[in-house]
Amino acid sequence: MSEAPSASNAKSGSNAAAFDASRPAPRHVAIIMDGNGRWAAGRGMPRVEGHRRGVEALRRTIRAAADIGIKVLTIFSFSSENWSRPAAEVGELMGLLRRFIRNDLAELHKSGVRVRVIGEREGLADDIGRLLIEAEELTKANQGLTLVVAFNYGARQEIARAARRIAEAVAEGRLEAAAITPDTVSSYLDAPDLPDPDLIIRTSGEQRLSNFLLWQSAYSELVFLPVHWPDFDRAALEAAIGEYHGRERRFGGLVAKTGS
Repeated sequence: MSEAPSASNAKSGSNAAAFDASRPAPRHVAIIMDGNGRWAAGRGMPRVEGHRRGVEALRRTIRAAADIGIKVLTIFSFSSENWSRPAAEVGELMGLLRRFIRNDLAELHKSGVRVRVIGEREGLADDIGRLLIEAEELTKANQGLTLVVAFNYGARQEIARAARRIAEAVAEGRLEAAAITPDTVSSYLDAPDLPDPDLIIRTSGEQRLSNFLLWQSAYSELVFLPVHWPDFDRAALEAAIGEYHGRERRFGGLVAKTGS
């Protein structure tokens, strides 16, 4: 039975550089938490065990991100496409979300974490909707790490929602069609007040965005790690940030911009 690479040894390419704590952390890091099922299958465990261990990895990552100095951490917790998974697995994922909020929200609040949720709320189970609102309301005044939970989220769906709202504003005379700019579109997205991600990490070795933050990722640095999500830890996060620090960010220009 082959084992996934350990998180502490995770490497994503030849440009990887050692993590330097003296350099400013990327302001906004987004993570596609992939590989729970494969982690479990590789160990002869049911997929649900991979999801459970993934929650533990999430707890580690939130603590590490806050300690490193990241200001915004966005996690892809449940996509709008995940509803097509077997009903039993979807039910387990919903149960994990319920338990995470009920068990961890008080600790997150105590630690100064502000919780934000992006994605479609319509059609969710009533108790799930209430828990999401509770998490946001309880923590909205906190000044520490902002944890953005992308739940029932798809980037194309988000852009479509923004386009509908823009069309409504034009139809009602509140917005001139000729005045629409990229900044206008950004202002109609789910969390327009947050900065675009500087760094997007995907675990498990897959190299695609899978309908995640497509508009916001226009100039994000992408790092793909071979480690499955349940094995993700601070060392893996630091490895990804080390690679980020080794990149030259030009944003379409000729002169690289450093820092975040």
